[in-house]
Amino acid sequence: MTISWRQKITDFFGLKKSMVALLGMVILIGLGEKMAERFLPIYIMALGGGAIIIGLLNGMTNLLSALYSFPGGYLSDRLGYKKALLVFNLIALFGYGIVILFPYWQAVIIGAIFFLSWSAISLPATMSLVSRILPQDKRTMGVTMHSLVRRLPMALGPIIGGVLIGIYGETTGVRLAFIGAFFLGIVSLVLQQVMIEDDGKRGKAERPSRLWRYMNPSLKNLLVSDILIRFAEQIPYAFVVVWCMKYNGISATQFGLLTAIEMITAVLVYIPVAYMADRSTKKPFVVVTFINFTIFPLVLLFSHSLWMMAVAFIIRGLKEFGEPTRKALIMDLAPEDKKAGMFGLYYLIRDVIVSVGAFGGAFLWQLSPEVNFLAAFACGLAGTIYFWIYGTDLGENKTPPTG
Repeated sequence: MTISWRQKITDFFGLKKSMVALLGMVILIGLGEKMAERFLPIYIMALGGGAIIIGLLNGMTNLLSALYSFPGGYLSDRLGYKKALLVFNLIALFGYGIVILFPYWQAVIIGAIFFLSWSAISLPATMSLVSRILPQDKRTMGVTMHSLVRRLPMALGPIIGGVLIGIYGETTGVRLAFIGAFFLGIVSLVLQQVMIEDDGKRGKAERPSRLWRYMNPSLKNLLVSDILIRFAEQIPYAFVVVWCMKYNGISATQFGLLTAIEMITAVLVYIPVAYMADRSTKKPFVVVTFINFTIFPLVLLFSHSLWMMAVAFIIRGLKEFGEPTRKALIMDLAPEDKKAGMFGLYYLIRDVIVSVGAFGGAFLWQLSPEVNFLAAFACGLAGTIYFWIYGTDLGENKTPPTG
């Protein structure tokens, strides 16, 4: 009976051996990344950088995420996800090493070129792994499990980073966080190479211009709305920690707790929402996601106490309502032999455009925080309305064009 129940749980959550290894890798890499990455704006300021440098980092993050997404998908289709993940891990470790060895804001920018690549460059390979090892009726659950597990280090990492800053100060504390990230990355590298099964099948790697012809019209509509929503997220993103700590007196530890509240909220809604979404239409869940993206900057603008900020970060956590469904939709609409490449193309287009908003967020912040937050709200409202009118559900229009 125990074995039967264990098997039922394993089947329900899609926990095959390679999937378990993937989730373990996500926890290790994510924990190391979030211990330091969330405090990079504070670290840059401590090293002598200003608002423009912070805006540069945020814009660069989005631009590099875009530029890395397609090579990530291309290499995954070309090499297979296991070998591709090995390459991506080594790139991130190199970036951590630069920041650890050289305590200058210029080194942070250079190192970030490498360690910020992990999430973007590995995501197409990760989604390809999920779609390859799980049957189609389990892909949404697989993406949901990946998204859920990603939030655990997002919750714990900033708390650990905040404690390190509280004990050792803003410069030494962040550098210690990067040292921790380096060693966790090594453990992750070993785990993924030992446990993830090699994928004998290889997809056909295509250049972006050819892949674009395979993009489903439904996916193009999602892309337009997603771009506007990501403007709402990225215009204020790098300055959320500055608003909380420098304008409203929130400590690094308290900010870590706020981030934990956000991630715990996301974790609590993932499984029930995935369960309901599989048994009803998907569009309402994505709309709720976009609404929460939209109202977060507006609520944060009027938050000047820890309790009000906690409410704002709960809203920020609720933006994860339809994220697994959105990612599953991309994979569902992509051709079977081009899934990683199509996923990379989607993020290439989205994040290149959104990087402009991230760069612009610094200039809007210099005008005033109010201008920054209200501009983000306006973009989110436009994206939500567009998807409400033109968006389609997961089960609609699955067959991509072949021309």
